[in-house]
Amino acid sequence: MTELTKLQRAYLRRIANPLKATVLLGKQGLTEQLLAKVDQELLAHELIKVRLLEYKAQKESLAQTIVAESGAALVGLIGSVITLYRAHPDADRRQILLPHDHNGAVA
Repeated sequence: MTELTKLQRAYLRRIANPLKATVLLGKQGLTEQLLAKVDQELLAHELIKVRLLEYKAQKESLAQTIVAESGAALVGLIGSVITLYRAHPDADRRQILLPHDHNGAVA
C-alpha cells in the first residue's frame, strides 16, 4: 500500500468517524485468525476499525504489525482504536474514492 497523503488521511478519518469497530483484539492477542478477520473486513469494507480490548500499552507496535501483515494503510490510532484503509483489489468494486493530492496523484 502506498502512503496516504495528509488530505487523504483526513478524508478517511472523517468518513470513519461514525463507524463501529468490526474487529476486536482481546486476550488471545494477535493471532492468525484475527489477521484473517482484518483481511476479510478490509476486503468487504476497505475502511475498518480495530478495537484493542487488551494490550493497550503496545498499541503502536500492534498497529504497525497489523499494517505490515494486512497491506493496509494506518489512517489513525486514537485511544484504543486503530483505523485502517486498504483499497479493494478490483477497481470496479471500490467503495471509497480517495481525493487527489495537490500534485493530482491518487495514492
